Amino acid sequence: RCAFPQAIVWDEYLTGPFGLIAQYSLLKEHEVEKMFTLKPGRLPPADVKNIIFFVRPKLELMDIITDNVLREDRGRSPQRDFHILFVPRRSLLCEQWLKEQGVLGSFIHREQYSLDLIPFDGDLLSMESESAFKECYLESDQTSLYHAAKGLMTLQALYGTIPQIFGKGDCARHVANMMIRMKREFPGSQNSIFPVFDTLLLLDRNVDLLTPLATQLTYEGLIDEIYGIQNTYVKLPPEKFAPKKQGEGGKDLPTEPKKLQLNSAEELYAEIRDKNFNAVGSVLSKKAKIISAAFEERHHAKTVGEIKQFVSQLPHMQAARSSLANHTSIAELIKDITTSEDFFDNLTVEQEFMSGIDTDKVNNYIEDCIAQKHPLIKILRLVCLQSVCNSGLKQKVLDHYKREILQTYGYEHILTLNNLEKAGLLKPQTGGRNNYPTIRKTLRLWMDDVNEQNPNDISYVYSGYAPLSVRLAQLLARPGWRSIEEVLKMLPGPHFEERQQLPTGLQKKRQHGENRVTLVFFLGGVTYAEIAALRFLSQMEDGGTEYVIATTKLINGTTWIKSLMEKLEPAPF
Repeated sequence: RCAFPQAIVWDEYLTGPFGLIAQYSLLKEHEVEKMFTLKPGRLPPADVKNIIFFVRPKLELMDIITDNVLREDRGRSPQRDFHILFVPRRSLLCEQWLKEQGVLGSFIHREQYSLDLIPFDGDLLSMESESAFKECYLESDQTSLYHAAKGLMTLQALYGTIPQIFGKGDCARHVANMMIRMKREFPGSQNSIFPVFDTLLLLDRNVDLLTPLATQLTYEGLIDEIYGIQNTYVKLPPEKFAPKKQGEGGKDLPTEPKKLQLNSAEELYAEIRDKNFNAVGSVLSKKAKIISAAFEERHHAKTVGEIKQFVSQLPHMQAARSSLANHTSIAELIKDITTSEDFFDNLTVEQEFMSGIDTDKVNNYIEDCIAQKHPLIKILRLVCLQSVCNSGLKQKVLDHYKREILQTYGYEHILTLNNLEKAGLLKPQTGGRNNYPTIRKTLRLWMDDVNEQNPNDISYVYSGYAPLSVRLAQLLARPGWRSIEEVLKMLPGPHFEERQQLPTGLQKKRQHGENRVTLVFFLGGVTYAEIAALRFLSQMEDGGTEYVIATTKLINGTTWIKSLMEKLEPAPF
């Protein structure tokens, strides 16, 4: 907006999501000279007129900004002007805080940048709000639900009103209510766009607490479980990617982690990302044969035309070859882990719990892991999984686990255990009934004969367990939720259906064989395995429904449990 040179000071958490919509090169064209990360102290020197803070509305960040502003040298000329942009909304609390610190007046512009849903892929949107689950379920703070409703209103403004809304869970109910109210309050927002989506399905994460706790077994899911994917990028150990040169004896191995972007723009990745990891090897070896055969073609190119033809294909072939090399390296790294004894033991216990074996007593493997002081998050994932698969643990079993964990890992974790209980992840069994077997059988959550190579059911993403959340989406499309009323009542929160009136002339008349499009919004986070399962349903020959996925955050069991842990320093004595 200003023609003067400017510097942006970034809240570090926002750089990843913003990188997906505006590269530095684009910002440069718009007079952005410098970019800094928000940290206490003086701002770095920069010959700019405007300094723009891009921040989330969080009080701890306001303290840092206050420090930056107060340390600014007022005697310098020309003076630098400050502006602040809150993402995704302005906050009265934050502005009041800045006012009390005496710096609010230093900001010429105080605006908001409404970034609600960020595109991660052709069929995937995320709000990247890392604390949404904790805020909704532990702190009863519904801010992120308001942002979700706002994001959905923006989506409807662009792609037409969604005629049918289905939902399950308290947060889903809230979001639907807010959408209906926003539509009533801004009747002008009704636009005459032919609707792209037929149905919106709002799902609370706490309707299915089981899925994120299990180890994902798709290629993309395992990359995320082991290395963590952040804003479509993954950082990998560099030694696997060192160029192999003859005779050098690897004296200068790279030390910087190898950073790769992972999305469907890369042909090979699009093909293997959602496959069960056990089916990836054969695809990679097939690809290797095809690529080397293509390079062999150059020996057969005799005429100028043939040579020209070969040369024109070269860039694409070279890209394919380097893509194959990268994914072969990643697959080798993952295989080292998935073939380890510990991975196998851990998975065996998970699968026993999910199929309903021995969920009601203290588990030997978990006890051994605690005794050997395995990472705490691994323990918490397993104990929570056991609790969820048993509709809570008997008080005796629960107390035993808690005592073992606190004695081994430290009493400061008592608050974390408390959070897990509040969120319904690790709790005593109430009413003495375990509903999970009924839910498991009715929704066919455990499939014994799973085909990992050519799957015929979504359970392939966890080699036997079908994600409950995705099963609900699948059954909603066909035959409808009426068939599972009883089970829906056993799951937390209300289930509901709303219809939104479409302006006349916009009702869809479905052509024969035309797919319905459903937007599934996960409130509280979604895993890559669930995304893979929904993509699998989209691709089914007779499925009849295409899915687009939106979420508050992309999660896995580790990042999810981490977001619920209290960072307490152990006592100094």
